[in-house]
Amino acid sequence: MNFFIKFCFLFILPTTLFSQKIERIEPKNWWIGMKYNTVTLLLYGKDISDLQPEISYPDVLLVNTEKSENKNYLFLSLKINPTAKPGIVNIIFKKNGEKLLTKKFPILKREANSAERDSYTQKDAIYLIVPDRFSNGDPSNDIIPNMLEKTLSRKDENKRHGGDIQGIINHLDYIKSLGFTQIWNTPLTENNQPNYSYHGYATTDYYKIDPRFGTNEDFRKLVYEAKKRNIGIIWDVVLNHCGSEYYFIKDLPCEDWVNLPKSRTRTNHLKSTITDIYAAKIDKEEYTDGWFDNHMADLNQRNPLVAKYLIQNTIWWIEYAGLSGLREDTFSYIDKEFLSNWTKTILAEYPKLNIVGEELSRNIAQTAYWQIDKKNTDGYQCYLPTLMDFSLNEQVISSLNRTDSWFSTWRDVYQSVAQDYLFPHPENQLIFPDNHDLDRFYSRINKNFEKWKLGIAMYTTMRGIPQFLYGTEVLFFNDKAGSDGQRRSDFYGGWDGDSKNAVTRKGLTKEEKEAQYYIAKLLNWRKTNSAITNGKFMHYAPDKNDVYVYFRYNDKQKVMVILNKNSESVLLDMNRYNEVIPNKFKAKEIISDQEIIVENTLRISAKTAMILDVK
Repeated sequence: MNFFIKFCFLFILPTTLFSQKIERIEPKNWWIGMKYNTVTLLLYGKDISDLQPEISYPDVLLVNTEKSENKNYLFLSLKINPTAKPGIVNIIFKKNGEKLLTKKFPILKREANSAERDSYTQKDAIYLIVPDRFSNGDPSNDIIPNMLEKTLSRKDENKRHGGDIQGIINHLDYIKSLGFTQIWNTPLTENNQPNYSYHGYATTDYYKIDPRFGTNEDFRKLVYEAKKRNIGIIWDVVLNHCGSEYYFIKDLPCEDWVNLPKSRTRTNHLKSTITDIYAAKIDKEEYTDGWFDNHMADLNQRNPLVAKYLIQNTIWWIEYAGLSGLREDTFSYIDKEFLSNWTKTILAEYPKLNIVGEELSRNIAQTAYWQIDKKNTDGYQCYLPTLMDFSLNEQVISSLNRTDSWFSTWRDVYQSVAQDYLFPHPENQLIFPDNHDLDRFYSRINKNFEKWKLGIAMYTTMRGIPQFLYGTEVLFFNDKAGSDGQRRSDFYGGWDGDSKNAVTRKGLTKEEKEAQYYIAKLLNWRKTNSAITNGKFMHYAPDKNDVYVYFRYNDKQKVMVILNKNSESVLLDMNRYNEVIPNKFKAKEIISDQEIIVENTLRISAKTAMILDVK
């Protein structure tokens, strides 16, 4: 019996010691030659905080080991010197001097010129996709048994519908044919939530593509295939919050990893508290620290470890996938000092990279606060290149729907653009008729096709970077105002058996076909015109004739845009515009493909847009 007990003790002891394991190391790898060359690894596993890590790799140093309140976490900071070579860093873990386990951490060679990658600018047009609602290219990944949401129903606007990365790949030629040069997908990272997981904004693994969309390698394939067609991929970043089912939310590394972990108080959504010089401290805190929703944990970026984790994750995806740019969600809800650091660090690593921030405000001064080079009265400096222009979005709808005005029904658009002086870089604004959070453009203008064409003509020629939500090209609408499910309805032909197909044009109405042709014509033309892609902007105040005229111009080209909302034709006196153009000139009208000669006057038909490419 004594022998048996001793034998069991000798057998069990090492098994117990070696049962300790590290379940996660994040990030999964890093690269040599990065400016951000001290990377902090998050390690997670049962009771791992008492392990002692060691490394031995030329020109890679373990500079810091940090424990947290929770014994299941350990944070290691590795400095990768510029002279380091690509390879596998073995991290050895000991306990009481005894080696227990080894984990491999790859350091990779960067792609040539990855730091100088081109990004999106005014030259581009962006196609916004909600992946779950776009196209089901791989039905085998529709339901993943070990994930919390196991149902799929296209009849339920809140359930998953099965769209995926392969579906987007299958449509790249179609997207290119429309004239788009960039694709922004709403988040593709894992959202392993029990309900309402399709939208992607409740991440449960920052380093993993949701398996119902595909794999990390599938995403890299999408980037590769898109690049072959001269299309870039924009990554949707969510820094403010993550899903409540995230492992580091269910098992917090420390109490201040998130804000308000016990009460889960919702944000007050008062964006003005950030810039309000009279705002009470509690109002400011309730805005930035409140949870966006009860299933979206509000991350505390004031915690240095959280800040490093998020910055590193952004850099990791840019480098891993070869991204062409970023869109950052719920921008001003995040700690503003972190935002300054995040934008500055990303642009230091990738100087040409564009980042657009979602400041969902119609208050132009509020939006301009965040742009790089803005001189704010409080001394705050962010490094965000581009903002989403929600003011213009609202005012285009207002102008198109107005029936009378003492000045002009175009006055709202005119006065919105007139406030561009508030921006250090007014040309760097993302302009859009709608997106995944707004009612469809065609619905908001009461399904008036003439107004739709006026609006699209504006968005394809206005200063800024145009973005269109999938389906806008075939007049998608939502009858139920405010319905996210209808705003994000399934793309025509994205599923086998669909009665309508946007690619083959099967089942499309005459107007839907005309709309598709209209957008494709304008977007493909704008790519060839330097006045549109990098030119200056000048507009003329509209008057009672309800015609809005503006010019895009540079030293080489001039484009005159004329938007007539009047129910009758209007005769323009060209002497009014002689600051930009002589009263006699030749031009090609882009929409109709007609060559015209202008002498002193120009007549524009009722409810029509004219785009004159001046010879």
